[in-house]
Amino acid sequence: MSGEFTGLAAVVTGGGSGIGLATAELLAARGAAVACLDLDPSNIPPPLHAIACDVSDPDSVQAAVPAAADRLGGLDVLVNNAGVGVQGTIEAQSDDEWHRVYDVNVVGIVRVTRAALPYLRVSSAAAIVNICSIAATAGLPGRALYSATKGAVQALTLAMAADHLGEGIRVNCVNPGTVDTPWVRRLVDAAADPAAEYAALRARQPLGRLVTPVEVAAAVAYLAGPSAAATTGTVLAVDGGMQGLRVRPPTTAPGESRQP
Repeated sequence: MSGEFTGLAAVVTGGGSGIGLATAELLAARGAAVACLDLDPSNIPPPLHAIACDVSDPDSVQAAVPAAADRLGGLDVLVNNAGVGVQGTIEAQSDDEWHRVYDVNVVGIVRVTRAALPYLRVSSAAAIVNICSIAATAGLPGRALYSATKGAVQALTLAMAADHLGEGIRVNCVNPGTVDTPWVRRLVDAAADPAAEYAALRARQPLGRLVTPVEVAAAVAYLAGPSAAATTGTVLAVDGGMQGLRVRPPTTAPGESRQP
């Protein structure tokens, strides 16, 4: 699959780290010309094209997407990955914070996609992949605002898939579980007991570990690639079994120890 994306151009938002950077690097390794849009693109390595962009700022988006298409010679694949996380119940954030997070996580996808559509419409391999979350389908404690935005992203993905089917633009989303990214590591480090917090995050995924950014990137690449030409309106969970599995907790016989 090393040349699957040869001749194609891709834009990845939030491409400066974590899932976004892993996705951009994988697409490039498989032959794509890739532009990473990020608030701080200073650490984006070549051959990736680094472009500053704030998805919550319409002017920034309207400048960045055409600049990316110009550099790449067009646009075939859009990965809407940029987003912000937030913790707490519905009482934890003000109305202004609710609006801010929705503006990034949901309306940001709308802004970037709207700017990309003229280029995608003339592509013979047009695909959009939105990065959603297990939070869209599972009730997670202390994630009310974040979960609400990701539920909106999943619904938006299906609506976009229906709207643009006739234009030959496929739209899908990936729902990762808890991924071992810099953002998650910062949340863990800020906990009262970081070791216990990390263990709890691992334990709630039936696979018994966090998902890696590269594993999410592989799912994105599949949905974005020509081999998935018949796939649209699909929600692909990469969550260690968290969405669908209900496994029994492991048991340990007396006198035995179990490795995590």
